[in-house]
Amino acid sequence: MSELTFDHEFVEGSPSAPVLLLLHGTGGSPTDILSLGKELCPASPMLAPAGPVSEHGAARWFRRHAEGVFDSEDVVYRAGQLADFVVEARERYELDGRRLVAAGFSNGANIAAAVLLLRPDVLSEAVLFAAMLPVPDPPRHDLSGTRVLMANGRRDPMAPLVPAQELVAALRERGCDVTEHWHSGGHQITVDGIAAAKEWLAA
Repeated sequence: MSELTFDHEFVEGSPSAPVLLLLHGTGGSPTDILSLGKELCPASPMLAPAGPVSEHGAARWFRRHAEGVFDSEDVVYRAGQLADFVVEARERYELDGRRLVAAGFSNGANIAAAVLLLRPDVLSEAVLFAAMLPVPDPPRHDLSGTRVLMANGRRDPMAPLVPAQELVAALRERGCDVTEHWHSGGHQITVDGIAAAKEWLAA
């Protein structure tokens, strides 16, 4: 059996619970992000890969030119790489046919958004904490079967209001069902955001 593309953690779970694809933020790790999964749905099987890009030693999902300025070509490449990993992991862990929901924070939420926009054949549900539009002018795939919960802060300096709203608009223009949860804080996951995500997951 060949090795999967990314280093990752996999946690077994209930066959009746959704599979969670957990995507860490910059400098995070699979172990860190598993704690988010346990808050969202402790019964779920959890797949937590490690970001393949190093930025001064901090793990990330794609390169950037500066704070908030993404390397668009690398985003597209890495989104494809992650999508291929998900396909491989579904087969490896016998998850085909199971509901799969990505949950990511910051850089992890941005790569999840990129996969939603670029590879809807692989990912059609996501909980995005502190996300923004990861690629300019994404392809116009039909996302009418896609569901997203987006939980962002109105005072987030890392995922500012305008690019966050651009992501909402891009998803909706393509037919995605987007639920927005806005809090008054900054770059963080809030207790209310977790509660909104749990309710959304159960819907």
